[in-house]
Amino acid sequence: MGNRLTKIYTRTGDDGSTGLGDGARVAKESLRVEAYGTVDEANSAIGVVLASASLPPGVDQCLIDVQHDLFDLGGELCIPGHRMITAAFVERLEAKLDQFNENLPPLKDFILPGGGPAAAACHVARTVCRRAERRCWSLARVEEVSPYALQYLNRLSDLLFVLARVLARHERGTETVWRRTRG
Repeated sequence: MGNRLTKIYTRTGDDGSTGLGDGARVAKESLRVEAYGTVDEANSAIGVVLASASLPPGVDQCLIDVQHDLFDLGGELCIPGHRMITAAFVERLEAKLDQFNENLPPLKDFILPGGGPAAAACHVARTVCRRAERRCWSLARVEEVSPYALQYLNRLSDLLFVLARVLARHERGTETVWRRTRG
């Protein structure tokens, strides 16, 4: 691959534009840049979860794999027409979802985001992932976006919800159930 980032600043974006992976220049606030930028935010939020002191077995490797996937997804979104995310990515997430959800008690109530530090960080990552999905759908309304990319983000937010439940139980032994406010 060579030395691609020998100089970090280029000054080419000082006019409010940025370069896509295919060399095209677009506005920094374009739907495409919003989409892959928010995928990058989700990846960073997952990095915060991974920085937590102790994670239960398998969670760290699952999230590292997801980070690699999100980098691929960002690359896909950065190059119009490029495809990296396939059905196999979505199927792998579904298998992990089933694996981690298997030992959790069924949900009968809504739970509040929180738990310990890792669980709370995972809830933040989940909500950023949901925003990334919304941004990708906004882009998909006007330009072609792979259905697998959209499915991947949808499953990922579900996986992060399940992992937040796993982490809350690991850190605190329980989750906080939402109680309807009575006035």
